[in-house]
Amino acid sequence: MIQWWQILLLTLYAAFQIMDELHWYSSAGSAVFSGFFTGLVMGDMATGLFIGGSMQLTILGVGTFGGASRIDANSGTLVATAFAVSQGMDPEQALAALGVPVAAILVYTDILGRFANTFWGHACDADVEKMNWNAYNVHYWMGAVSWCLSRALPVFLALAFGQPVVEAITTALNGDFKWLGDGLTVAGGMLPAVGFAILLRYLPVKKHIAYLILGFVIAALLGTAFTSIVTLGGDAANLAAGLNGLLGEDAAVAVGGGYKSLSMLTIALIGFALAYIYYQQHQNAPVAVSAGTEGDDDDEL
Repeated sequence: MIQWWQILLLTLYAAFQIMDELHWYSSAGSAVFSGFFTGLVMGDMATGLFIGGSMQLTILGVGTFGGASRIDANSGTLVATAFAVSQGMDPEQALAALGVPVAAILVYTDILGRFANTFWGHACDADVEKMNWNAYNVHYWMGAVSWCLSRALPVFLALAFGQPVVEAITTALNGDFKWLGDGLTVAGGMLPAVGFAILLRYLPVKKHIAYLILGFVIAALLGTAFTSIVTLGGDAANLAAGLNGLLGEDAAVAVGGGYKSLSMLTIALIGFALAYIYYQQHQNAPVAVSAGTEGDDDDEL
């Protein structure tokens, strides 16, 4: 059950995050921070960070151009995290069943916020022409209020009155519609990959394919390296032992023994990426002519 003070804090944050996204840019208006804050309020930060990170990756390649509206990933993360923690839902299932639909629905409240802001903007223009600065200040802040309400109001309604609906959805997904719940869980796990695909669609991947390969391989290696802190501690101990006097092959094994399992595919990908970078840098380089070449040709003639 979501407590009244949790609803109040999350509603206030929903109002604040849109203003931060539009004005202050402190990163408090991001899906990751939304998951962090909601998880902190609800008492399960791990679930909040998981849903927030997944939603952030989902919208990684999504942007707004001009006056276009996009899904509100921050509010979607907030609602999904709050109900996932309170109802004990699977985070991936909550992301697909609650987070994405709520984020999509809030496109319409975003449009309403933009309409209201346009109205207050014209009112400010009229106040400037009349030099009515008191009215200007009021109309300016009313524009901020309209933006805040575009997020705070639907989030409040969802948290305060959506509990029975979410309970019914959770019961159905874990009961007669378990097949649908399992499908939503799989879909929730795939959403970050969709975000990456959208991002790669806009990036100049063909031109910088070598850097993409290197980045992928390095990220995979770092993920493997940091999986176990015990492994890192053992490697550090081996390195210290090697520096303290081990010689020859024994030293090489001691220092690099933790990385003997590096696959040939990994080595091949790194080699291909470095070779391709070298090729790109030197394919248009001018060919140097050695001194005395022309004279030698004249002598031969």
